[in-house]
Amino acid sequence: MFFSEKNYKLDNILDGEVILINKPYKWSSFDVVKKIRSRFSKYFNLKRFKVGHAGTLDPLATGLLLICTGKQTKNISSFQDMRKTYEGVFKFGETTPSFDLETKVNEKFGYKHIEIDLLIESSKNFIGTISQKPPIFSALKKDGKRLYEYARKNEIIELKDRHIKVYDFQIKKYDKPYVEFLIECSKGTYIRSIANDFGKSLKSGAFLYSLKRTKIGEYSLKNALDIS
Repeated sequence: MFFSEKNYKLDNILDGEVILINKPYKWSSFDVVKKIRSRFSKYFNLKRFKVGHAGTLDPLATGLLLICTGKQTKNISSFQDMRKTYEGVFKFGETTPSFDLETKVNEKFGYKHIEIDLLIESSKNFIGTISQKPPIFSALKKDGKRLYEYARKNEIIELKDRHIKVYDFQIKKYDKPYVEFLIECSKGTYIRSIANDFGKSLKSGAFLYSLKRTKIGEYSLKNALDIS
């Protein structure tokens, strides 16, 4: 089902709605916010009203994005604190500077030694509270600049480890060199970084080939609306 502004009442929009959206591939999270703001503004003839998203998805990721309007924007931080569930694919044998498909392959590795039993065993080491470095190609800020601004100028900066929590890490399928996975994790987790670290742990390399967010707390992608 597609999102339609005609299915909402003005009072509800202003009082606060939580709208579940299936973010399209190559859309930024803010692209979705802009689209919904524009359509509500035009339909209800609104000049100003509050709307925002509760947790960024990278442009190359798809899946569940929570859009909050009106008074629900005050609860955005609470939604961001909820557990997230992702499904996706890692590709072994190669790495990229961005840890995903945003940049081209920069190094190749052997992966023939990796079997599914080894994948499952190694994934257990990533469950619990772990440290990870964010990707240099990310929107996190350092000294007032986004990390990707340093990356695009090939500037070398020191990144500090961040503590995140992984509640579940399942290997769903292995069709060399592609690994299908499910990860449930805390806020602030970069699945791209897990891909990179996972490859290293198996004496190889890996990057995030595709990603879909399927749950935020009890909110499910199954109930999300498509948008265009």
